[in-house]
Amino acid sequence: MTEFTPLLSFTGGLLIGLAAVLLMLSWGRIAGMSAIVIGVFPPLSADWAWRAAFLVGAIGMPALLQLFGYGAAFSAPVSLGALVVGGLVTGLGVTFGSGCTSGHGVCGMARLSPRSIAATASFMASGFATVFLMRHVF
Repeated sequence: MTEFTPLLSFTGGLLIGLAAVLLMLSWGRIAGMSAIVIGVFPPLSADWAWRAAFLVGAIGMPALLQLFGYGAAFSAPVSLGALVVGGLVTGLGVTFGSGCTSGHGVCGMARLSPRSIAATASFMASGFATVFLMRHVF
């Protein structure tokens, strides 16, 4: 059963939106995580510093909150192998979809990009179908 956490979810959404707006205002860049991660490798690119700082904040702050007892507990109901396969499949989807959910769903839709609206509709439909199948069919 999935825990219903509207306040935490709302707060997380606000923070993601705030980070996207601040990145656009300060650097003129879109906060698509896949593009940010790809731009960190190799570390010789001209805009490496802001990408690395964004990733350190995105990964480091939840880890820091967890360390001080403020983060949500995390557990995965699948094996490490399933997580790796899921990550690889997600990477393929990001490649073929020309971006990730944060780039399309948060930033692209805010800019009224037709491609991002279509991509987000596809993400959502796939997610709804997966949840329905996993909870009610399999």
